[in-house]
Amino acid sequence: MKLLDGKKLSEKILADLKGEIKKNNLKLALAVVLVGNNSISKIYIKQKENACKKIGAGFRLFKFSENIKANELKKGIEQIVQDPDNSGIIIQLPLPKNIINTQEILDIIPAEKDVDVLSEKSLGKLYTGELKILPPVVCGISHFFDINNINIKGKNILLVGTGKLVGKPLMLWFLRKEAAVSVVNKFTKDISVFAKNADVIISGAGVPKLIKGSMVKQGLVAIDAGTVIEKGKLAGDIDFESVSEKASYITPLPGGVGPMTVACLLENLVKLNQKK
Repeated sequence: MKLLDGKKLSEKILADLKGEIKKNNLKLALAVVLVGNNSISKIYIKQKENACKKIGAGFRLFKFSENIKANELKKGIEQIVQDPDNSGIIIQLPLPKNIINTQEILDIIPAEKDVDVLSEKSLGKLYTGELKILPPVVCGISHFFDINNINIKGKNILLVGTGKLVGKPLMLWFLRKEAAVSVVNKFTKDISVFAKNADVIISGAGVPKLIKGSMVKQGLVAIDAGTVIEKGKLAGDIDFESVSEKASYITPLPGGVGPMTVACLLENLVKLNQKK
């Protein structure tokens, strides 16, 4: 069993990005929109801020009240978009429940500043293969496959969860890579039926220890993208203790997908702003 060490690999990516920024004299700033006071969102934002410092990019946090009306939020984000100093923009999810149409808010960000690849325009380009960047989670996981020479063509891939950040973009990407993709969600009666045949399992459901060793086959690749805070501690979808006994590769927690996602977000920032 080999650990997919996201912390180590992300540090290398960030060091390379720092060199790229310095070499090309790029003046970059990541703008992050936070609506409300979500404690987990604050943890993720702090990680992004620290990574920006490491590569020599600016970081700007724009806070909005939890009770803001959708129209007011749209106006605020439009101003952030129009500021040329904001090279890339992300809207930290989830948005508060009073913002009913999340996609409408995400669509305000133009493709050239959409480092998270969440607007419909960006997703359309991803679907057709025209996009020059990948969604951060997809990018991070693709780095794991590349560096370890893990072949996915024709392999059985199981995606657990159909969220905007993990399940949906990964499904598009794996289909383009000619893998056989199965997707399960909270309505699936028995996940183990799908899990036992999977060569690769990527879980982003946010349900602690959802995937257990008894459900999976020998030699699988197990990637946990479903981190939640449970009783003050980080918990993942994959039961590391039992699944690691069967896995050929597995992500640790912490130090797996999380740091890779942040590094790839900044990789996207640099790619979208490379001088022509």
